[in-house]
Amino acid sequence: MRIRRAALMVIVLPFMLAIVAAYIQWLTLGLPSIPETSQFFSQENPQGFPLWIGITHYINLIFIILLIRSGLQILLDHPRLYWNVDCTPGSEWIRFTPVAMPTGTAKEDARYLSPLVGLPGGKHTLGMSRHWHFLSVLFWVGNGVVYVVLLFTTGQWRRLVPTSWHIVPNAWAVFVHYVTFHMPREPNTFDHYNALQQLSYFVVVFVLAPLSILTGPSMSPALVNRFTWYPKLPGNRQVGRSIHFLVMCAYVAFLIAHVSMVAISGFVRNMNHIVMGRDDSGWMGVYLGVIGLIVLLAVNIFANWASWKRSRAVQHFSAAVLNPLFSLLLDRYATRTEYTRADISPYFWLNGKPPVSSHWEMLKADDF
Repeated sequence: MRIRRAALMVIVLPFMLAIVAAYIQWLTLGLPSIPETSQFFSQENPQGFPLWIGITHYINLIFIILLIRSGLQILLDHPRLYWNVDCTPGSEWIRFTPVAMPTGTAKEDARYLSPLVGLPGGKHTLGMSRHWHFLSVLFWVGNGVVYVVLLFTTGQWRRLVPTSWHIVPNAWAVFVHYVTFHMPREPNTFDHYNALQQLSYFVVVFVLAPLSILTGPSMSPALVNRFTWYPKLPGNRQVGRSIHFLVMCAYVAFLIAHVSMVAISGFVRNMNHIVMGRDDSGWMGVYLGVIGLIVLLAVNIFANWASWKRSRAVQHFSAAVLNPLFSLLLDRYATRTEYTRADISPYFWLNGKPPVSSHWEMLKADDF
């Protein structure tokens, strides 16, 4: 992997500065005080986790894992990300290939993932990865819509949506404790989260999720042909692709931090909260959670198996589910895309593989 220094600074520097500032505050002023939760949480905060939160939480986990695995496989078929639209080699801000300047076709630039990471993994599986990605995103978005609707119709939104700007300094105080390895007194999450947790969950649900949903279609040639203005929302198609990747990285970082904090701050009780909807220290939530992880593993194993052993069935199922939606949104409309000379890229990526016949070699030797 090679990332431009400027891009690395833009991505990493804010986090490094925040950590440095936290340590400076701790060493010079001491740890900041964390207000009592009653000062910044509404007395109307809902107590407990209803069953629908646990169910949608688990469904989200299944499909976000499938999306990340298939998305990584799609990314590495063209393992470069750009801010410009022409995709000239050398202009990428990050690449996941040792090839600096390709001399052959686009396929020679492609990298491949192990089936343990990518879905389905291995060579020449871009089409199958897209089937899984499109199927997963459909069910992931559907599950998300159900979650948000129930969130605002049951009052559970108060857990996630900040109602005061006091949450910002309070979240910073909690952050200083965490990064300097001083565990603050954790609230009982059955009633409410601490300020940093609430702010993090709000960003994931109401910022990252919409960003990933909006930037995904900007990479679709069919949608771009119909709605020529759409890729201009993020800037261009490659900007949308880069943002989509960065959002995926944010999901992974959140998932690691989230699971770590669940384990550190009282694993058994936290598992009972989200799995059982109960505030106790019994082990049933852990047992059911382990069963859920086994099912998650089985789903991913099945996805890989079906991709290699029942690929035609996967294609037919994908077509049956997705084609009616594509037909409704795209097929009934005429293409509107128009290009000018200014849109011609300075570098043309060749797809496929060149012929190997003697006649082709003769034409090539004479520069056609």
